[in-house]
Amino acid sequence: MPELPEVETMRRGLFPSIGGRISRVEFPKNRYRPIVMSPSSDQWESRLCGMSIAGIDRIAKRVLVRLSNEDRIVLQPKMAGLTLIADPPSQEHIRLIIHLENTACDRIIYWDRRGLGTAHIWTSQECQLQLGPEVLGPDALEITSEDFHHRFGKLHRPVKPALLDQRLVAGVGNLYASEILHRASIDPRTLCDKISKAKWQRIHELMQGVLFEAIESEGSTLSDGTYRNAINGEGGFQHFHLVYARDGQFCRTCKSGTILRIVQAQRSTFYCPKCQRR
Repeated sequence: MPELPEVETMRRGLFPSIGGRISRVEFPKNRYRPIVMSPSSDQWESRLCGMSIAGIDRIAKRVLVRLSNEDRIVLQPKMAGLTLIADPPSQEHIRLIIHLENTACDRIIYWDRRGLGTAHIWTSQECQLQLGPEVLGPDALEITSEDFHHRFGKLHRPVKPALLDQRLVAGVGNLYASEILHRASIDPRTLCDKISKAKWQRIHELMQGVLFEAIESEGSTLSDGTYRNAINGEGGFQHFHLVYARDGQFCRTCKSGTILRIVQAQRSTFYCPKCQRR
C-alpha cells in the first residue's frame, strides 16, 4: 500500500501542476528515517529550477513528474508515501517540496510517514533502464487477456503471490490481489498451472474491473488513515472490500462463510473458504 489505484489517484491529483515552472526545491529537516534519493539533495535545485512540468505519468506504483527537458522526477510511495498539492496530514513527515510558479497550484509535496519511499531525478534513458520491460511486466490496466494467461498459466506457484510479482504484471499489490481472487472464487493457494484458461480470463477481467472501480473511488484508505489523495482527502474503496482485513467477519458474498487470514510469502492473504474452495 499504496497500490495501482492509489498511485493512479495521486497522478491525477497532480494534474493542476502541469504547466507550472519550478522556482525552488525544499527539503524540510526532520528527525525521521530519510528516504532514498538520487542525486543528492544539494543537486536537486540546480537540476530542476527553471524547468516546467510537461505532464504527470504513472509506471506501476510510481508517479513520474515529466519535465520540459524530458527528465522525470520519479516518486515511489511504497508503504506510506503520499504526493500532495494541499496541506499534508502532518508537517513533520514532509520530505520534499517542489515550489511552482504560473500554475493552479503552488507546490508539489512528497510526504512519507515511514521513510520507505524513494525520490529520483532520472533521464528518459534512466527511466527505461530502471522501469522498462526488462524490469517490470505490463501494466495491470493494459495487459491483454492472452498475455496475462501466457505469463501466469504455466507457473507452478500459488496464484496469490504470483499476482504480486511485478515482473509478471505491474501494479497489483497485496490488498487488491485478495479482492480480485475472492471475486473470481479462486483459493489463493491454488497453483497457477492448475487454473484453466477460462478462469485466467475471468481473473484478468476481474483484475481490471476491480482496479478501475478502486480508481473511481480514489483508492482505499485503511484503518490507519495513512493513504490520502492529493488534497488530503480519504479514498472510498475500503467500503467495498469483501475480504481484505476482514478476518473473523462474515463473508459478504455467500453470507455464511467466515473470512480467514493466512500468510503467503510473508504477506497476509484474506479469503472465504466457502466461496473460494481449493
